[in-house]
Amino acid sequence: MNGSRFLLPVVLSATFVQLLNVTIAQIAAPAIQSGLGAGPGAVQLVLAGYTLAYGCVLIAAARLGDRYGYRRLFALGTAVFTAGSVACAAAPGAGWLIAARLVQGAGSGLVAPQVLSLIGTGVSPERRPRALALYGATMGVASLAGPLIGGLLVGAGLFGLGWRAVFLVTVPVALVSLAGAGLLPRTRGPDGQRVDWAGAVLAATGFGALVLPCALGRQAGWPWWTWVSFTGAAAALACYARTLRHRPDPLIHPSVLRDRTARRGVLLVFVFNAGVPSFTYLLFLHLQSALGYPALSAALMSAPFAAAAVLGSRAAPALSRRLGPAALTAAALVLAGTALALAPLIGTGPGRRAALLVLAAAGAAFGLFTAAVFALVLAGVRGAAASSVSGLLPMAQQLGGSIGVTVAGLAYFSPAGGANAAFGHAMAYEAAVFVLTALITLRLRRRVRPRAPRGPAEWRAGVRQVTASMAGRALIPGGRPTRGRRR
Repeated sequence: MNGSRFLLPVVLSATFVQLLNVTIAQIAAPAIQSGLGAGPGAVQLVLAGYTLAYGCVLIAAARLGDRYGYRRLFALGTAVFTAGSVACAAAPGAGWLIAARLVQGAGSGLVAPQVLSLIGTGVSPERRPRALALYGATMGVASLAGPLIGGLLVGAGLFGLGWRAVFLVTVPVALVSLAGAGLLPRTRGPDGQRVDWAGAVLAATGFGALVLPCALGRQAGWPWWTWVSFTGAAAALACYARTLRHRPDPLIHPSVLRDRTARRGVLLVFVFNAGVPSFTYLLFLHLQSALGYPALSAALMSAPFAAAAVLGSRAAPALSRRLGPAALTAAALVLAGTALALAPLIGTGPGRRAALLVLAAAGAAFGLFTAAVFALVLAGVRGAAASSVSGLLPMAQQLGGSIGVTVAGLAYFSPAGGANAAFGHAMAYEAAVFVLTALITLRLRRRVRPRAPRGPAEWRAGVRQVTASMAGRALIPGGRPTRGRRR
């Protein structure tokens, strides 16, 4: 297929910079706050706005790719992301920066489902397992590299740019991806695909109305509009769920609501991600704001977490095959224990040295959980629900991260007897989230059992189903994905 040689470098470079932007801004948050004179609520919107827009656009982006072509949507999304990155670097104030982050997130949301669709239609079956492995590794490396790259850029102060450099660093790579988009294969989904615009608007409205008051409510003193927003979010999402079965081309198949494993799997990913992004965010915030660490030193403090996460992810396939969901339970409990252990250590010099070992244990557990959870959840979902769950899991990931950063911030900024006590409150929140995660995995274990390794034919069929469903392509009643065609 034309362009297949360049497909992975192009789409993985775009994936890298877009996921890098989720974490790279965390390390620059204190510098952004002081440089723009922004309040904590505005800084939280800078962080949450990216994933907010990403999740809202992702709802309809997969179906748009099916209808208009994956290459076209990939190029459009990359262009929007690049423009948003330049606007972030040029932001004169907090309002501008928040708006630019929303543009960045929207561009990423347009690109993300097209990457999986392009891999599924443009990579040969024998090369597809390696391509998907590289895709997963790229996601992990990008998330872990963000704080380190951000700390280097903010600490170096290149050309006097300060925090603005963390947004400019992604522009050259994004431009290379945009230039390479012309080499990608011209494919799209089957004919007859329609976009459920009413459903997309309802879901995006509910999502946005939920995150906005969480980000701004504490600083504003929880005025009346925050509660109106929460009520509107509940109404929009409930309306969307109740009308699913009556829609001719629903973005989410109604069978998801009836499948216990599907519901528990989505809840599991949501709860887990309500802890992990906020864990690293609060660690960086405390090290810089309370303990006076420079950005680079704070980033290096997290290096054991990042390095051990790579090792944990490498061990995940073997452990998940052997232990099944019990591997997730163990990882969640390790994370809960490390959160509780970190709280008393971080307040003293000797304790911070011991904290490096604790962070390494947490990183290994994080790598194991994130590398295994999607496959284990999908293993227990059958029929048409599998297609929607594959798309809902990344949605739950983004929503959980947005809500978690906000709620963890509330725990950290609540009245406390000093900065270390405040950090203790935040780590107690993290431990509670991870214990709840472990409890959900116990419920999941009743429905999911470890399976023997698949033979080549069965494995390839499973990959086709997962990649097709994550891209939003329809599944015919027999459960076999309809074949994408050239455009």
